[in-house]
Amino acid sequence: MEEKLNMLADFPKISTKEWKDKIVTDLKGADYEKKLVWRTPEGFNVQPFYRQEDLKGLKTTVSAPGQFPYVRGTKENNEWAIRQNICACENARKANKKALEVLNKGITSLGFCLDADKLNYHFIKVLLNGIDARAIAINFNICPCKAPELANILVRYYGRCGYDFKAVYGSINVDPMKQMLLKGKNLSREEVAERLVATVNAAKTLVNYRVVGVNSIILNNSGAYCAQELAYALAWGAEYMTMMTEAGVPNYLAARDIRFNMGIGGNYFMEIAKFRAARLLWAKIVEAYKAPIFTTALKNAAKMNVSATTSRFNMTVFDAYVNLLRSQTETMSAALAGVDEIVVTPFDVTYEQPTDFAERIARNQQLLLKEEAHFDKVVDPAAGSYYLENLTASIAAEAWKQFLAIQEEGGLFEMIKAGKVQDAVAANLKTRLADVAKRKEVLLGSNQFPNFNEKAAKKIKANQCCAGKACCNAPAANEIKTLPVARAAEEFETLRLETEGAKKQPVAFMLTIGNLAMRIARAQFSCNFLACAGYKVIDNNGFKSVKDGIKAARRAKADIIVLCSSDDEYATFAPQAWLDLQDAKEMFIVAGAPACMEDLQKLGIQNFIHVRCNVLDTLKSFNQQLLNK
Repeated sequence: MEEKLNMLADFPKISTKEWKDKIVTDLKGADYEKKLVWRTPEGFNVQPFYRQEDLKGLKTTVSAPGQFPYVRGTKENNEWAIRQNICACENARKANKKALEVLNKGITSLGFCLDADKLNYHFIKVLLNGIDARAIAINFNICPCKAPELANILVRYYGRCGYDFKAVYGSINVDPMKQMLLKGKNLSREEVAERLVATVNAAKTLVNYRVVGVNSIILNNSGAYCAQELAYALAWGAEYMTMMTEAGVPNYLAARDIRFNMGIGGNYFMEIAKFRAARLLWAKIVEAYKAPIFTTALKNAAKMNVSATTSRFNMTVFDAYVNLLRSQTETMSAALAGVDEIVVTPFDVTYEQPTDFAERIARNQQLLLKEEAHFDKVVDPAAGSYYLENLTASIAAEAWKQFLAIQEEGGLFEMIKAGKVQDAVAANLKTRLADVAKRKEVLLGSNQFPNFNEKAAKKIKANQCCAGKACCNAPAANEIKTLPVARAAEEFETLRLETEGAKKQPVAFMLTIGNLAMRIARAQFSCNFLACAGYKVIDNNGFKSVKDGIKAARRAKADIIVLCSSDDEYATFAPQAWLDLQDAKEMFIVAGAPACMEDLQKLGIQNFIHVRCNVLDTLKSFNQQLLNK
């Protein structure tokens, strides 16, 4: 009879110490902390492994889905709305036609961007014609000073349609502090509060409309890391809660009217943990407004409502189809984290007004997760994961620490007025761009493994929705500091477009010689390195002598000759090549950082490319030499 194993009883229990001792032994003297413990950009450490004992004391494991403090979700299912945004700034009829088309293609939430100057009852009537507001979420972005008027128009329109006001749902994204950050508009605290309260009062009848927006997506698109975005988002929401309650808005109504429009970054597990931590911390913040009691209405209003949008920060112009891979993993993070709504940014948004094809793919990215991967069937799949529970707790702790620091500075509004938020995000952006330049942060297709033959200049078109216009009552912009807005790949793209626009595309020739393994590895490294600037690269199998390699390079009309060999052989091969090339027109590069580098530099060899290089700065210097001839 076949003997059956009992996995729990027939194998000995192994302690955490035993596991760690075994790992230390296998490291063969390497430092455990430096080799395996990840120091995250968020400011905390992540261990190489977690066990059940690491869950002890974590508050993230004590609640159920739909129960306060909502770390496991605000719902008892994992359904989310699939949203598509439509620019309605110019033509209501055209926007309406497009909305009706996408509603038949899986969309369950519409977002309309409105021009404040065109707002009137007739415009909204045309825009929403044929759209049943009881069956679909309808969201609006408009200048905050026009938001109360929009709310009044919606109440009037929905009333004339005969709708039960409790049956219609959506949002009006009133966010004056977003204006301050993006436009540099210098609003007073009283002006901000007035716009919030006026809109909340105008929309009281629309009980399922969230009219106050916290748009931390703009921080995400400026390069903010998870914990930084979360801390500012929480302080943002708390600021608006305080402003509204001080103006007499009931605490439950103030909390119920806030929607968080957050970004989704590319760090898969970190983003899952971010949204879980966000719900936990926001519930605790709302609880602080409970005086004199924590009512059922306030407890329900403490459910964080999150609309998540895939990031533009890591999207690229070159090799743009890779944007689909980035946005897909981001969408997965948000879906598994249990957000309420997801917007997938079309893959071509970096270089043109998104095409119908790109928008279709963006919709299908979510439909695949629902209809084929069944992500909507399981509530909080991260629950109980030793790694994700600890990650959630760590992000919550770091974000809370930053949140308290913001409060000590007088709150987010005062920090924005003083430019401290803008400076903090700019400093973070500078760090991230430096990491991209050095390939510490990899952007596939841009700073690593580029498509060697791609040209992009001709596909770049103007891409600007008229929502970018200033507020209808806005004075001159930049009265206060504005938030930096950039994409991680922009500097590499500028460099490559510069090469593309040159009279002649530089040709880089790999002079491969000596040790087979090393010359192949260094030629591959060099091809990828130089192709990031848009150079044409020519690889080779190997040459018997340096002179043969140089002759072949000149036959290929090379502008750059890259010597690819082993460190030991460079001491011989590099001086031979330099002797033939030092008075020639070709640029000479040694692939690597050999021990003899200092001796080679004394001979006059100055160009070395290796893993410790600042790739961007090195390529900029090459471009200056090659394109300005």
